[in-house]
Amino acid sequence: MAKERILIVDDEEHIRELLRVNLETAGYEVMEAETGEEALVQLTDRIDLVVLDYMLPEMDGLEVLRIIRKDPKTMNLPVLMLTARNEEIDAVLGLEMGADDYIGKPFRVREFLARVKAALRRQAVAVEEKDIFRYRGLEINKANRTLIKNGEEVSLSLKEFELIALLSSKPGRVFSRDLLLQKIWGYDFIGETRTVDVHIRQLRKKIEDDDKQPVYILTVRGMGYKFRDVEK
Repeated sequence: MAKERILIVDDEEHIRELLRVNLETAGYEVMEAETGEEALVQLTDRIDLVVLDYMLPEMDGLEVLRIIRKDPKTMNLPVLMLTARNEEIDAVLGLEMGADDYIGKPFRVREFLARVKAALRRQAVAVEEKDIFRYRGLEINKANRTLIKNGEEVSLSLKEFELIALLSSKPGRVFSRDLLLQKIWGYDFIGETRTVDVHIRQLRKKIEDDDKQPVYILTVRGMGYKFRDVEK
């Protein structure tokens, strides 16, 4: 079986070396890029996950992420963003643009490896449910990983689809943010529940006619989120 291949995109050589050594020790194959332009060229090869620095020369990490998410060939590729900034807005912006996760510099290598493992595990998990869920114009095909609304396919990121698939699997059940982190992101990381909120907000913009008055995904104040009870 081929090793999982990870592309590190960072203009700091010592960061790339640190990550490469630890990833290779953990059993991964590693490729490196110093700039966004280099990274996009290397994406023509088989890549299983991208570790992408926020601050890059010329083409920054957000622009690289935008291009990755726009290309049908890479739109579902897991992307873990690195940021040296302390401002939460940078991390949130990355999540809104389609990053699967982020980790701030400086970081613990053990935590970084755990994030990588979780992202790859999520990507590899096959959807077992083969039924099609329909409700008020929505059609969620869990086998094909597609969502159709009123006859038109809606483009969702991997995480957005996993969220709607999980929530709709048990209409009316409240899922806490921590539980959604564990189920979708694959780790229990206290203090990062905003990741869930950002993805829910983006999902609502795509499937709700009015994301301020949602029909499908409801907020349960102080608890989490649920898919609206299916009417009998």
